[in-house]
Amino acid sequence: MSKKVHVVPHSHWDREWYFTTSRSKIYLMKDLNDVLNTLEKDENFKFMLDAQASLLDDYLKWMPQDETRIKKFVKEKRLIIGPWYTQTDQMVISAESIVRNMYYGMKRCEEFGGYMNVGYVPDSFGQAGNMPQIYQAFGIKDSLFWRGVSDDMVKHTDYMWEGDDGSEVFVTQIPFGYYIGGNIPEEEPKSEEFWQKECFEKAGKRSSTDNIYFPNGFDQAPVRKNLSEILAKRQAKDTENEYKISTVEEYIADVKKANPELEKVKGELLIAKHMRIHKSIFSSRSDLKVLNTEVQNYVTNVMEPILVMSKSLNNPYPKETVKEIWKLLFENAAHDSIGSCIADTANEDVYVRYKQARDLAVNLVELHTRLIATSLKGKENKITFTLFNTLPVERKETIEITTYLPDGEFEIVDANNNKVPYTVLEKRDLTDYVLTQTIRLNPSKEIYIPNKVYEAKIVISKDHVSSFGFEQLELVFSGNGEDPYKECEYLENEFYKVTINEDGSFNVLDKESQKEYKNQGVLVENGDDGDSFNYSIPRQDMEIYSTAFKPMIYVKGSSLVQKANIQFEMVVPEDLKARAAKQATFKMPVELIVGLRKHSKVIDVQVNVDNHGLSHRLCILFDAGFATKTNIADQQFGTIMRPNGYEKEMALYIQSANTKEDKVVDSLEPVNWQQSETTWQEPPISIEPCQSFVSLTNDEETVSVIPQGVREYEIIGENKNVIRLTLFRTYGFMGKENLLYRPGRASGEKIIETPDAQLLKKMSFNCGVAYCAKAFNDSNIANIAKQYNTPIEVKEYSEFLNGRLIFSQIEEEATNDNNLTMLSMEGNLTVSAIKNAEDQEGMIIRLYNGMYKENASGKLIFTKPIKNAYVTNLKEEKTGEVKYTDHEIDLGSLSHCKFVTLYVEL
Repeated sequence: MSKKVHVVPHSHWDREWYFTTSRSKIYLMKDLNDVLNTLEKDENFKFMLDAQASLLDDYLKWMPQDETRIKKFVKEKRLIIGPWYTQTDQMVISAESIVRNMYYGMKRCEEFGGYMNVGYVPDSFGQAGNMPQIYQAFGIKDSLFWRGVSDDMVKHTDYMWEGDDGSEVFVTQIPFGYYIGGNIPEEEPKSEEFWQKECFEKAGKRSSTDNIYFPNGFDQAPVRKNLSEILAKRQAKDTENEYKISTVEEYIADVKKANPELEKVKGELLIAKHMRIHKSIFSSRSDLKVLNTEVQNYVTNVMEPILVMSKSLNNPYPKETVKEIWKLLFENAAHDSIGSCIADTANEDVYVRYKQARDLAVNLVELHTRLIATSLKGKENKITFTLFNTLPVERKETIEITTYLPDGEFEIVDANNNKVPYTVLEKRDLTDYVLTQTIRLNPSKEIYIPNKVYEAKIVISKDHVSSFGFEQLELVFSGNGEDPYKECEYLENEFYKVTINEDGSFNVLDKESQKEYKNQGVLVENGDDGDSFNYSIPRQDMEIYSTAFKPMIYVKGSSLVQKANIQFEMVVPEDLKARAAKQATFKMPVELIVGLRKHSKVIDVQVNVDNHGLSHRLCILFDAGFATKTNIADQQFGTIMRPNGYEKEMALYIQSANTKEDKVVDSLEPVNWQQSETTWQEPPISIEPCQSFVSLTNDEETVSVIPQGVREYEIIGENKNVIRLTLFRTYGFMGKENLLYRPGRASGEKIIETPDAQLLKKMSFNCGVAYCAKAFNDSNIANIAKQYNTPIEVKEYSEFLNGRLIFSQIEEEATNDNNLTMLSMEGNLTVSAIKNAEDQEGMIIRLYNGMYKENASGKLIFTKPIKNAYVTNLKEEKTGEVKYTDHEIDLGSLSHCKFVTLYVEL
């Protein structure tokens, strides 16, 4: 039977990998220019630009004269661009990062004439379970990917993919990678052998129709200028089959036209039988993963909502600055960049982009909170603190901030003159420095200047913080409102009592259930024989626990906050060789700080480490105290239940790796390993990613860990009762061969050393842990985690601070009330984003169901009348109506993993 071979010219363009972005941009100028010249000379030629609109921006920055040519070929559908801005990862990146990546990618491509309406991700390390819903919400019904699905799951490479919410998209899977047709030989007999083996036997073997998808390209590939001639010769030689230069959309259209009976896969796709998933890439370059988590949370949870508040007071919305911040994050979200499976020099660029994004976001927030704080009627007070709550719920919070305080006794009061207690944790005298920074733009005006100024770290505790808005507190000299910080024996608030054990672990008494969770927060160090792509357990490992060392323990607190400072000097092996010999001689100072704040259902955990020793890993353990078979974590726009282990798949891996005897063995080390179609590329390990929490639960209790750095976990223990959270791992090479967790060839470049990835420096890692005497859906952990990752922003202002220290600004007339509530929410939905609409005056509010297999509902209540409100897709286009009155929007009910996007204009 004749076949139709769709040869799709492309170049999978990694913007950085074993090379820097600067290097790839230089070569992009040459290679894309060659593509444009080929398109001009050959009217039958087409080329796909790896679905990355960022490449157009990179190219046109230095080659602006080619913009007209590019627009011509895009409109002719011969230069295929978009829909992404960069080729994003799906497992580590947040839902909002994925959404904005595609949004800005589509918008940029529309300026050139349109985009490929396909979820094209040829090299993403696995497919997230809610991507079908995201695709559908962008109007995308088709996807093409490589990694994550094996022939045990489907017989064909064309099938349907059902996401965790029930949404479906059509999939074409590249069975042997995007580079299978990258090197077409022209001479015989190599040409005939190539087409038969690579095209018909491999690429087309499992096609559901007589159409074969055959990509012609590879990493950073130059265009094959004579491809049309090659195919013409091949067509003349093989008249039984049809050969054509094609596109992804043309291939999909022909497959659908044939109307095959399609199989179906469901949910998250992370099976590594035929292609590497690099599970555990979630912790590569842990220092950069921490920055990713911090900046993503800050931009969506703090910066964007504050800009909504600021715009409501008629301050200009910095649209282009926000876009620049997101584009910096998109560059880091590319699968290799966020995976950190890149050279040290490229990781330096990643760090710089995080720093730039963070600095821009922090300073936008500083400016706009200042614009708001100085516009409030209470600003004539000597010193004010303006609290910004960026969630649509009233909160009870104890907030830790770094600020400037005067000398002497004082109180902090709210607008109703209610006292707001505070505790000073530490302070230092900066009088001379701060006061010499003051700039008086109006020298004739008298301003308050304190006798002394201290830079201080304090906590303030507020029982009622206004929902999605701000309120101003005042520092007054009428009394002493300080709750002093002093030595104590244990940590305690209304939810927990935490005691520190002699070995440095801690016990938690849940006051509601009266159950005690013992030996929490144990640190465990072990070896890492892996590389930038994979953690891999050493063949001869040695585990070292913090409880083996005698710590120094210091506990201090007030009624608002208590902290235990637990200092270890762990002794670890120098390297893998010393580990194999059981020689631990290197001192590694570790500080574990356990904190408990009034009103908080989450216990704060901070690990500060001065890392010594090479190629190892440090994790922290939280013991739920009950046996489990599954865990629940959050993914993009919802929750996912995963097994605690993959025994069935692991047994298959061991059998296929031991092909001579075909039996399960005790060792994971493969025997007779070879790269073949029947051998697993990686074992199905149970190291998993999460977005903001992982929980172990039963009908009576739930234990949850909320990572704020590396978001990688594994469930361990004899009864699968322990959450092991990765803090950091280190390695010395970009790629290594014959790992236990990835046998065979090296991924990446095996000759490239990565000394920076050994992380020989001081680092800090934060997480929270919550214990609840309820089943998962009653624990409300999705919203607890959201609140934990959305700190209340505090802006201090006093005229003596107006100067070089914070940039001097002209004093504005105070016209606004000193508190504002814009909206509140009832129900149990979880907020994903509250932001200004991109092209309209109103705001975008996105919410999702954070429950597991149970509906969630909600209602939004606004203080101003609603002018207009409707449901949008992810392109912010109207797609439906929503029930609303003058001040309320009824969101109704959302089923498992569903999200909804609203446009609201007040």
